[in-house]
Amino acid sequence: MFKRQSRPVSSLVFLGAFAALVISGAACKSGAQGSALTGPRFSISFAPQLTDQALDGRMLLMLSNSDKGEPRFQVGDGALTQLIFGIDVEGMAPGAAAVIDASVFGYPLKSLADVPPGDYYVQALLNRYETFVRADGHSVKLPPDKGEGQAWNRKPGNFYSEPKKIAIAAGQPVVFDIVLDKEIPPIAPPADTKYIKHVKIQSELLTKFWGRPMELGACVLLPEGFEEHPNARYPLIVNHGHFPYTLEGFRETPPDPDLKPDYSERFHLEGYNHVQQEYAYQFYKDWTGPNFPRVIVIEIQHANPYYDDSYAVNSANLGPYGDAIVKELIPYIEEKFRGLGAGWARFMYGGSTGGWEALAAQVLYPDDFNGCYAACPDPIDFRAYTVVDIYSHKNAYYIDSPWKKTPRPGMRNYLGEVATTLEQANHLEAVLASKGRSGGQWDIWQAVYSPVGADGYPKPIWDKMTGVIDPETAAYWRENYDIGYILQRDWKTLGPKLQGKIHIYVGDMDNYYLNNAVYLVEAFLESTKDPYYAGEVKYGDRAEHCWNGDPKLDNAYSRLRYHQMYIPKAIQRLLRTAPIGADLKSWRY
Repeated sequence: MFKRQSRPVSSLVFLGAFAALVISGAACKSGAQGSALTGPRFSISFAPQLTDQALDGRMLLMLSNSDKGEPRFQVGDGALTQLIFGIDVEGMAPGAAAVIDASVFGYPLKSLADVPPGDYYVQALLNRYETFVRADGHSVKLPPDKGEGQAWNRKPGNFYSEPKKIAIAAGQPVVFDIVLDKEIPPIAPPADTKYIKHVKIQSELLTKFWGRPMELGACVLLPEGFEEHPNARYPLIVNHGHFPYTLEGFRETPPDPDLKPDYSERFHLEGYNHVQQEYAYQFYKDWTGPNFPRVIVIEIQHANPYYDDSYAVNSANLGPYGDAIVKELIPYIEEKFRGLGAGWARFMYGGSTGGWEALAAQVLYPDDFNGCYAACPDPIDFRAYTVVDIYSHKNAYYIDSPWKKTPRPGMRNYLGEVATTLEQANHLEAVLASKGRSGGQWDIWQAVYSPVGADGYPKPIWDKMTGVIDPETAAYWRENYDIGYILQRDWKTLGPKLQGKIHIYVGDMDNYYLNNAVYLVEAFLESTKDPYYAGEVKYGDRAEHCWNGDPKLDNAYSRLRYHQMYIPKAIQRLLRTAPIGADLKSWRY
């Protein structure tokens, strides 16, 4: 589901009175000009020494009244978010100015005119786009991934300014000049170790779709004894999730005794960084111990121009990532690292986004995998697209009512206290980008599930500003990506292939209401006959995102034990279901 806390959640296209500002050469056009506007006005340019080329992208302006870090890292869905405003720029030349004033839509305040007087830290950033000419004939401008996992605030090559303190006075239309004179540097590739390897391939399928070379990668965890047993061939475990720079949670040395304890806001734990190191070191000890199954684990790198991963399925907007992973990347890894290379010896697990991917890949590629363990999966039935039924509801942001305007919640804690609404979360994305290019959660769901719109960008599931749902797009989602619907529609053929393979775990107070869709899918699965699904669905009492089936440990700890929880279960199933004559010996040393 949502990206790690260090990455802000973002989104889509804004309409109506808040028009995008477009820069062409030195000319600038704005929905309103000069003295007609109230509040401050910001004129933003980039230094000529950074490039002599005209650029496309999204110009972002951040204001913060907090001195705890740069403003670009203080924007998000939570209650402590700071202010952000954004406009599109096209063909912006060095020295040309993009103007952000009171006519520009913002989050969480809708206009600079609403900013109260006071002292602020101001920072600007240009999220740069490139032009992709796809095989479907559409030419689209998108932010390419640069190894950071689609995070606009730390993407290599993006221009930004150093934070500067300013004073905003009441009613004064002051103009502030900002020059972007910094460029985010490239990210060094991770180093291989004895156990962890990093591989990349150029995907023929994705390269053809995007009209330029496109890579898939993986972080590979090799079993203990890999080099000492050259004739062994191993089962493959796919740990789905967000973009991994390297394989996390595996540490070959004890925790750092000099580590300065941090505080986890999410789990309300002091010294959580030390806890993470402890569990990572324990995993290393378990992995190399005498009783742990000898398998290959991979975490896939499939960041793309829309998000930090592809959701591991074929998509009209992202391309054939499902086929590229199953038919290109996995066979390459199995050949290179001596995998058994068959569906009966492949398993998947993951949480949140990874939970959806594990279940979706199992359903859409039922013969290629022998089981999935899906924790806190993103919505697996679109009758409960978090709290929205995209088929019967008219509006995503407000409960359908002739008189009341009751907002739908977007995020809660285990007590039910709401931190953001669906409208607020989507309006943040609307500020970060138009046309579904924000790299945020709602935009990537839309990019994966929607057909291509007339402009070449994803067709919106709802109006980003008003929340009005498009039933035609919803119908397309149902036929192609609604897992609950697909299971019911195709159970006659899918059921025999999925028997015993589906395992789902979620907290009943998931922060993003992901348990709602699981209830619906469970109701169908438990009613299945010919055959019965023979898997399991479990709920954590009062557990938040991302409960993964451990009844003894809190989320803060169980989330650090995915491998130890699921790999033994997968291997037990493998031994029960392996075909006659299968290799069950070479890897069991």
